[in-house]
Amino acid sequence: MSIKHNKQFSALALATALLCLSSATQAATISIASRDKPGVGFNDTTPVAPVGGNPGITLGEQRMNVYRHVANIWEQALSSDVTITVSAAWEPLTCDAGSAVLGSAGAWNFWRDFSGSKPGTWYPQALANKIAGVNLSADTPEDSTGYGNVDIKTQFNVNLGNEGCLTGSGFYLGLDGNAGSKVNFATTLLHELGHGLGFALGLTSTSTGLRVNADFTAYAENGLPSVWESFMYDNTVGKTWLAMNSAERKASAINPLKLAWTGNNAVVGAAQTLKATPVVKINTSVPGASGLYDIGTASFGPAIPVAGTLGTLANLPAGTSNNPLACAALDAAQTAAVAGKVAIIDRGACTFNIKVKNAQIAGAVGVLIADNVDAPISGLGGSDNTITIPAVRITKAAGTKLKDAVARAPAYGSRAKPGTVLGAWSTDASRVAGADALGRPLLYTPAALAGGSSVSHWDVSATPNLLMEPFINSDLTNIMVAPKDLTVPLLKDLGW
Repeated sequence: MSIKHNKQFSALALATALLCLSSATQAATISIASRDKPGVGFNDTTPVAPVGGNPGITLGEQRMNVYRHVANIWEQALSSDVTITVSAAWEPLTCDAGSAVLGSAGAWNFWRDFSGSKPGTWYPQALANKIAGVNLSADTPEDSTGYGNVDIKTQFNVNLGNEGCLTGSGFYLGLDGNAGSKVNFATTLLHELGHGLGFALGLTSTSTGLRVNADFTAYAENGLPSVWESFMYDNTVGKTWLAMNSAERKASAINPLKLAWTGNNAVVGAAQTLKATPVVKINTSVPGASGLYDIGTASFGPAIPVAGTLGTLANLPAGTSNNPLACAALDAAQTAAVAGKVAIIDRGACTFNIKVKNAQIAGAVGVLIADNVDAPISGLGGSDNTITIPAVRITKAAGTKLKDAVARAPAYGSRAKPGTVLGAWSTDASRVAGADALGRPLLYTPAALAGGSSVSHWDVSATPNLLMEPFINSDLTNIMVAPKDLTVPLLKDLGW
């Protein structure tokens, strides 16, 4: 990654900024430059039929059409007098038959101490250019890559959907959102360009809490903060990241449900957007088991309704094949136990979507994944567009209590009708999902650090799902403002 600090352009930036005061700032302009080789990515001439409003007749054309479509959405959402430059390519990225890296994007250059900036603070280049009113890289010689001066660098998985790379679940290149069993590329790209525009922590390390120093020679205790840190407040220690030392920042990055965003635009937007906390409501005659249980939603499967029947809960037996975690196809005994019911399955040994898919094939109508460690509630990551039953995560303590209730329930019924444990979808109106007690939206800080994801996303507890959560959910739209979303409000807090 190329990071720039500059001490020579201040007078030019100030003069340009003053000149711009006399005219209104225009909608943003995004320029996309391909770095693909002939026959690859945007240059792939494989014939395809138009799909979902995308008129391209080759694979490469359709890919570029989606890029341009998403760029147009961002152009209308933001304003800048300086063209935003994006280097884009399709490359082989890590994947196997069941999982894949879809792609990535991020700011490629960073600046500090330019006209209009907060002193001693790092900014991603697109935002820095917008604030300064001038292209800060204009006088910097281009390097041998051809993209050394761009604002944003993106790359997406050229093999997605091929055999051995999330087989059969490639990118959907339509513009209408009807992705079906495929991965909606437009939504994925909308998310990733958001990171490149500044929706990310930037140059501070979440694993150490250290920051890049002023000379850009090392991470250091006395390094400079990113503009992102101005709005991060940890409710446990009562400090912003600006006021913390590196050890405190490191701890804050893995402090679940405690790191809030304080920017006024996002806070006001959260009051209009975020809803009551979704829960599972349990009704049973087993003493002490009825009540509301917190849940973490999944990035796959149908959206969780605010109300409605979930079903009768069932424990998953080990089965004759000793498959207690549902990491393989359920055997006859396990199928008999969960068919038509909501299976409680422990976390561990395989991915969440594999467990849920195996339960679905066996006839389960839903799945509760019980955590295997004592930790605050979190979501279920993964991708499988063939999953049609709802799945949520519950805490280890909740899993233990509910499994015990299911085992004991028959004795609390009658001879003609054994007792059961019934679940329903509900909400806890006393709490806002994805916000702290003051209504400030929460950032993603799972107890186990997720490199590249922790701190630089909204928390997965948010309801409704937000574009800039760490997982792309099927119910997202292209609307990035309240009362649908908080992406643009946060970027406005940063200076957009």
